[in-house]
Amino acid sequence: MTVAKTLLQLSGADLTPPRLSESCLILIDIQNEYRAGPLALPGADAAIANAANLLARAREAGAAIFHVAHRGRQGGLFDRSAERGAIVASLAAQSNEPVIEKGLPNAFAGTDLQARLGTTGRKNIVLAGFMTHMCVSSTARAGLDLGFRVTVDADSCATRDLPDGRGGIVSAATVHDVALVELSDRFAIIVRDGALS
Repeated sequence: MTVAKTLLQLSGADLTPPRLSESCLILIDIQNEYRAGPLALPGADAAIANAANLLARAREAGAAIFHVAHRGRQGGLFDRSAERGAIVASLAAQSNEPVIEKGLPNAFAGTDLQARLGTTGRKNIVLAGFMTHMCVSSTARAGLDLGFRVTVDADSCATRDLPDGRGGIVSAATVHDVALVELSDRFAIIVRDGALS
């Protein structure tokens, strides 16, 4: 029986995780919206704790750090003028860390993220945040198209239960795992357990 391999493995790609000192860390939509209310994620608190740890290590290593926040309608989901749309306090940006607001799942779409990354001269981007199957996945795929070497910190991401289209539910854990497996096939290096240093 053949052992399953990703396209990246079959092509002999270098899957060594990048050093944080040579990377740009992009924290995607780690906003209060995902902690309570209709979009509360089952794994949000654990992912936030892991992302805060990753952010601390990235700052210490000298990574270039970018915060991305989804901008919704006033009074609605992701209202940036309300507490629900604010970035989680433990992951707040420092004065030298840009906050980029987006209106679409892909953090590059309609923003200056690509230009800002370009000024760093770095091709390694590390993604963390919410939701794994949506904005993290969309940004990872676009990052590959734009010539970046993409890594996703799996433990710093989370997602939610989704309807399966047949009257049932696909659990958040399954959605998260499938999204990461899809990305690992061609789009990104997937790391776990604090593997980035």
